[in-house]
Amino acid sequence: MSQILFHASHEQFRPSELLDYVVLAQRAGFDGIHSSDHFQPWNERQGESGHSFSWLGAAMQASTLPFGLICAPGPRHHPAMIAQAAATLTELFPGRFWLALGSGEAINEQITGHHWPSKVTRNERLFESFNIIRRLLEGKTVTYQGHVCVKEARLYTLPRERPPLYGAAITEETAHWLGSWAEGLLTINHPYEKLKRVIRQFREGGGNGKPVYVKVQLSYSRDETEAYTGALDQWRTNVLDSSMLAELWKPEQFEAISAFVGPDELRQSVNISSHLRQHVEWLNRYLSLGVDGLILHNVNREQRTFITDFSKYVLPEIR
Repeated sequence: MSQILFHASHEQFRPSELLDYVVLAQRAGFDGIHSSDHFQPWNERQGESGHSFSWLGAAMQASTLPFGLICAPGPRHHPAMIAQAAATLTELFPGRFWLALGSGEAINEQITGHHWPSKVTRNERLFESFNIIRRLLEGKTVTYQGHVCVKEARLYTLPRERPPLYGAAITEETAHWLGSWAEGLLTINHPYEKLKRVIRQFREGGGNGKPVYVKVQLSYSRDETEAYTGALDQWRTNVLDSSMLAELWKPEQFEAISAFVGPDELRQSVNISSHLRQHVEWLNRYLSLGVDGLILHNVNREQRTFITDFSKYVLPEIR
């Protein structure tokens, strides 16, 4: 059976609020929690950006659910430090943590002042970092020089079993490449046919039989107008082309470029509806692709209503 996860959005809510939503999501019947690591929000209206690894210790203590996190190894989060954090969380909470690694976005990574590399270079760095993290979590002493440098690093605190290490991809090309080495795929809800191609490319690239998780960006409110305006207010900065999402480095830049995003463009990236039956249909279509989990991110600010209503009327219909 596929898992249905709640997405805890650090860009939009204070860490203390997200703790409350985690507890509520578990009571409501969600199967897990997912969050992403950010230093800045995508726009000023989102207004938050708590530290994901710090928050996870508290959130996993407050819940018994499994947790997943996506982060980008690089100058901001050296892969040895990611490995240490992942090892500590997994030792504290055995079998309840998985990690997805991505090539990163300038809005989070540019703060270190380092040159922002090309996508090709970022992918090379991602692959190097994946191997460094995996080897450290296996208890090996690691020395490496490349886009990332490590000198005689070894983790002294290790979990009994290391956490799964997935890769994040938006494009078909990256998904195919990840299939040969990542232990699973994390992607987003493209239009159905494109999502189908992304998943197929991952499986054909070597990922057949490996877990696939899809982050579903949706906007639910009991009022149709509020479902749309809530998505427009909070998430219009996130519907840009993936190459642009990776290159802009200030919230103000995202706001300026997305100022004229209209309904059609927004609805291409966000499933917007006040009708619960419509959400059931959308989600069941994604599940028909044989995915292992859907991560539901209600991009507007009505988290309690979303959790409560989906618990009663959506989750029972997609299991």
